[in-house]
Amino acid sequence: MTAFTNHFAFEFKTGLRNSTLLLMNYLFPLSFYALMGLVMTQINPLFKDSIIPAMIIFATMASTLLGLPGPLVESREAGIFRSFKINGVSALSILSIPTITTVFHALIVSTIIALTARPFFSGINPSNWGIFALLVLLTVFTFGAIGALIGVISTGTRSTVLWSQIIFLPSMLLGGLMMPLDMLPESVRAFSSLLPTTHAMQAMLGLAYGQQTVMDPLVSALILLASGLLAFGLAIYLFNWDTHNSARRGHPAMALLVLVPYLVGIFLK
Repeated sequence: MTAFTNHFAFEFKTGLRNSTLLLMNYLFPLSFYALMGLVMTQINPLFKDSIIPAMIIFATMASTLLGLPGPLVESREAGIFRSFKINGVSALSILSIPTITTVFHALIVSTIIALTARPFFSGINPSNWGIFALLVLLTVFTFGAIGALIGVISTGTRSTVLWSQIIFLPSMLLGGLMMPLDMLPESVRAFSSLLPTTHAMQAMLGLAYGQQTVMDPLVSALILLASGLLAFGLAIYLFNWDTHNSARRGHPAMALLVLVPYLVGIFLK
C-alpha cells in the first residue's frame, strides 16, 4: 500500500510539474472552456443549456486521450516498465496509477467547470447533481481506460497522437458537444453512436438534466460502463513491458473489440 501511495503521489505531482501534462490537464481545457463560455454562448444562446456537460467531457478528453497515452509510451521506450517488472510491480499497478491520477486531474477541472459555469456564463445546472456526479465519474473512467489502451497499443508517441485524434476530432464535431445530436443528419448519427462522447452527452442530458434525448440515456450509460471495463481489461491483457519484446499475449488489433458495446448500442437505441 505504501508503494502504491508513493507511486500515486509521484504521478499526481508529475501531472502538475510536467509542462505538457499541465497543459493537457488544466491550461488547455480551462482556456477552451473560457473561450466557449465567452463566445459560443453569444453565438448560440442554447449552448448555455449544455455548457457544463459539454465542457466537462471536453476537459476529460483532453486529459485522458491527449495527455495519458504519451507518458505510457515514453516510459516503456525508456525501459522504466522493465525495471518495474524486475522489482515485482504488476502491469495492473503500472496502468492503474497513471489512469487514476489522470482521472483525479480531470475531476478537479470538472469541478471547476461545474461550479463556475452558472455564475460566469449563465449555464444551466443539472436537475439532479447526484446522478450527474456519478455520470461524470463514469465518463472519466471510460475515457481514462481508452487512453490507457491507446498508450498500450501505440508503437511510439506519434502513433498516440494518431489514435487519440481519431477519437478526439470526430467527438468534437459529431459527439453532441457543440451542437445537439438531433441536429445531425440521420446518416451521420450512426457514426456518432460509435463515439463515447455521444453516449456521455446523451446520458448526462437525459438522466441528470431530464431532457429529451435521441438515444436511451440509460442504455448510453451502460454502453459507457461496458466499454470502459472492456478497454481497461484489454489494456492489461495487451500490456507490453518492453518495446523490444516481440512476444506479447495478443495482437494490438484486439483493441478494436472496445467498439463492440457501441456497435450493439446502434441496435438498442
